[in-house]
Amino acid sequence: MSDTSRPRASLRTAVVWEVLKEALDRRVKATGRDVLDVLDTGGGTGKFAVPVARLGHRVTVVDPSPNALFGLERRVAEAGVADLVRGVQGDAQGLLDVVEREAYDVVLCHGVLEYVDDPAEGVANTVAALRPGGTLSLLAAGLGGAVLARALAGHFTEARTALTDPAGRWGSGDPVPRRFTAEQLSELVGGAGLEVGAVHGVRIFADLVPGVLVDTEPGAVEALLRLEEAAAELPAFHAVATQLHVLGEKQA
Repeated sequence: MSDTSRPRASLRTAVVWEVLKEALDRRVKATGRDVLDVLDTGGGTGKFAVPVARLGHRVTVVDPSPNALFGLERRVAEAGVADLVRGVQGDAQGLLDVVEREAYDVVLCHGVLEYVDDPAEGVANTVAALRPGGTLSLLAAGLGGAVLARALAGHFTEARTALTDPAGRWGSGDPVPRRFTAEQLSELVGGAGLEVGAVHGVRIFADLVPGVLVDTEPGAVEALLRLEEAAAELPAFHAVATQLHVLGEKQA
């Protein structure tokens, strides 16, 4: 599948991208507009913004890093979508200081909640930016995936620490400030007044399979991708996913 259909590094992004693309298509049909207004909070250099713009939608990327926004500017220029993507410096806490309320059909909040002081406030701000009937795409680090990864690496004490820590951290050296269960993310989305839609596990197997196996075995990448897609919606696998993806819809 080409880069016009989903971002590269497909094993890590394909499940999220396919769900997001379907959500965008639904909003196009629901609104009767071919061009949607999309907000990508913490969008960095445009891993999702560029493919969304290639579908013809207008994308506003909000990110606190000037370097990331500079990288975004180069990336959109190379992709030929500079007229559809704009970068704004800001963060989730001050989101409504840099974007308008109820101005977006779809809001992406990917890899943000792990780092904000108040996840509920972060979700509430993204919801405030949504138009009635709009869709929130929420992606965050999963607790179970981190516990499993530490255990398989032989760090059993760290695995147990992550399992019992309120923030899901395995120790002081953990680079991720906070992790979530699928239930916690669903509660955040529902608590912000959205109807919780699909929940998917992301990178269920991809981070556990040795890279040499995927790189050398013919057809392994596509087979692993199909496995990821098949397991993503099954609740039993949400508990061991590296990331969790939740869709929420704002009432019209």
